Amino acid sequence: MAFSSTSSLPVMMKQTKPDAERTLLNAVEDRYGGVKVDVEDSMDCNDYVSLLRDSITQWRKQGKKGVWIKLPIHLANLVEPTVKEGFRYHHAESDYLMLVYWIPETPDTLPANASHTVGIGAFVVNDNREVLVVQEKNGAFKGKDVWKFPTGVANQGEDICKAAIREVKEETDIDTEFVEILAFSQTHQTFYGKSDLFFVCMLRPLSSDINKQDSEIEAAQWMPIEEYVAQPFNQKHESFKNIANICLRKSRRNYTGFSAVPMASSSGKKSYSYFNKLQLENETTN
Repeated sequence: MAFSSTSSLPVMMKQTKPDAERTLLNAVEDRYGGVKVDVEDSMDCNDYVSLLRDSITQWRKQGKKGVWIKLPIHLANLVEPTVKEGFRYHHAESDYLMLVYWIPETPDTLPANASHTVGIGAFVVNDNREVLVVQEKNGAFKGKDVWKFPTGVANQGEDICKAAIREVKEETDIDTEFVEILAFSQTHQTFYGKSDLFFVCMLRPLSSDINKQDSEIEAAQWMPIEEYVAQPFNQKHESFKNIANICLRKSRRNYTGFSAVPMASSSGKKSYSYFNKLQLENETTN
């Protein structure tokens, strides 16, 4: 994913003043020589444009580079005047729009919006070497009589391992625990031109009774893994065939994937790293 330069340091560029005295927009410095502005209060468009122009003049004198302006949805009336001052759209969420502007006469190095979505496919196999499969009511597989893994997209801020567990629970009501990432792929020009990272995750079932999600799932069952692999669709399409064979080898204990290992970053944020933990531990022991 592209990094975001909207991370801000708690250094105010200008203290808040009464509206009558305010001459610049309130902003904070970011880590890359730019500024970030969160517009929160309603104001007259003409007053806003005047503040914006004066602010850009001041930031230019200070040698600032990128300007990030976050407009909440209730201030949508300020979008057009912001664009007319040379700003462009960067990204939008359900409750705000982010616009950006590059001040210096140098190549614009502001990072692009996030370029990828993160998808998961859940390979859930029980002790009888049966795999949990579904048929979907919607999407590309609708009406094709193809049995596939439960799949979905990770939510913002959701770990891959937890997304896989959630998707299985939502589609089939089966409780699981995460085991490994077996493989991943990257494809381009998918949802609205974004690229996609798709992770095939192995999970261990903690329950067995299926209660399918009626809104999205046509059917769900436990299927012998050899029968799943032998489906004509899997044999016809190379990417599906490769994944099916990897899962078959894993079910025979002849393949090792990447375990989820909790970590803490240098900033103290909790996250997961995925690697061949077993091999690393064996090499360390030896």
